[in-house]
Amino acid sequence: MSFLADMDSLVAYLLPLAPHLILIITALIVPAIGFKSGKAAAFFSLGAGLFAIAVTAYMMYTGYKGDFEGLYMFNDFTALMIMLFLVVFCLVVLMSISDSERTKHHGEYFAILAIATVGMMLVCAAEEMISLFVGLELANIMSFALVAFKKNDPRSAEAAVKYLITSGLSTALFLYGMSLMYGFTGTIVINDIIYSLATQEITWAYAVAVTTLIAGSAFKISLIPFHAWVPDVYEGAPTPITTFLAVGAKKMGFIVFFKLFLLMFVVVHFLSAAAGEVAEIHQLQWVFALLAAGTMTVGNIVAISQNNIKRMLAYSSIAQGGYILIVLSVGTDYSMAGGLLHMITHVFMKGGAFVVVAALAARGLGESIDDYKGLAKRAPLVAFAMMLFMFSLAGIPPLAGFYSKFVLFSSAVEGGTWIWLVAVAVVNSAISLYYYARVVKAMYVDKGSTTERFRVPVSFKIALAVCAIAVIVIGIYPGPVMELCEMASFEYINGFLEWLKSSPYV
Repeated sequence: MSFLADMDSLVAYLLPLAPHLILIITALIVPAIGFKSGKAAAFFSLGAGLFAIAVTAYMMYTGYKGDFEGLYMFNDFTALMIMLFLVVFCLVVLMSISDSERTKHHGEYFAILAIATVGMMLVCAAEEMISLFVGLELANIMSFALVAFKKNDPRSAEAAVKYLITSGLSTALFLYGMSLMYGFTGTIVINDIIYSLATQEITWAYAVAVTTLIAGSAFKISLIPFHAWVPDVYEGAPTPITTFLAVGAKKMGFIVFFKLFLLMFVVVHFLSAAAGEVAEIHQLQWVFALLAAGTMTVGNIVAISQNNIKRMLAYSSIAQGGYILIVLSVGTDYSMAGGLLHMITHVFMKGGAFVVVAALAARGLGESIDDYKGLAKRAPLVAFAMMLFMFSLAGIPPLAGFYSKFVLFSSAVEGGTWIWLVAVAVVNSAISLYYYARVVKAMYVDKGSTTERFRVPVSFKIALAVCAIAVIVIGIYPGPVMELCEMASFEYINGFLEWLKSSPYV
């Protein structure tokens, strides 16, 4: 009985980290499996990812909430973000199953991918700055190796070096801002730091700390002027890893922004409602609004001139990041729900587009948009899926991208302050339609050099089917996913407000 009681205690103790532990154990086992068969290692990793999704979904369904030593918290918000990262992990594994370049390396590729995903999951669960930083660097360091995994391709090595240098600079800036914040507040607990950020008088040292924190995080989500590394890295990295960076690592950066700055504005609104005074830091929302407008504009305009499909999608990712940054400008729970919804739909829209790129590359097609001419006659289902992803990214109804943009943009209309930002976002969405439609035109209107039919591997078909179905279903019936996003947003913001009300500060 004592043994069973001890086991129950251990399970209860580790339960908040259950999804993380599944992938950690997978990373320890999969290299050994890879010695026998790279394909077996891939299928084992996929099975582990699906099992982790099932465990997380069950914990979320039962309403489980818990923390691990005050370092990591599992709640509705954490569960939703963990699910997102696990879906990205499974999608990348599916893309890699039929890629001999990845599966021949005895499983270390999938082990590194699993650990990078664990880092992202730790970021969304972190409750203090050291844990947050550990998660960030765990994901970043693993990503360096993944970007350079095309060992005989100079472009991959070049992309890894650029990613290493820019990520190292962003890490230095972020760590410097952390150290200054600790000097000001004397704590590493995120909630305490947020309160201090929102209420302290602005000094030069304080401004430097906030600026370096923003700059360090902006590198990771490719906000202007910290976006120049993105197209080169996305083009040179293996396409599955490009997918991982575009739809996984970028979301990790936004979670950092949500944890540090979105909640800071929540504190400002709460205290201003209680005391009738608005703190000076409230003006920082205008900085995020200008960053959002500039990022979406630069991303969309530069994407127009791109002939390489991966570079075009890279600038598209920059623009999508500008849309999501609207959440920081508005600073409400509804805007956060819209941001979470767009993050989820972006996984399937942009992830699906990169699946098409990888599938066609596996059949010998190049990465130029001209190489997609006549694709509708050679692989009609693949072309149809790509058309869905392009139109969804552009925000064409009734696809998922339209609904998530509608919720995100409408959240900025209330109050009238950010109507100009919504107008900029709508104009940018119209601009983006040009280069997305250009890809569709190449596939359906232009004539290719051959009409010979070809098939893509089964794993790519499964990944395409998952992404296409998600884009259609979320667009037509968004209720369940939107409800999850609203629940996660409410849990996150109102949980923080409950802490604030019971804290000694108020």
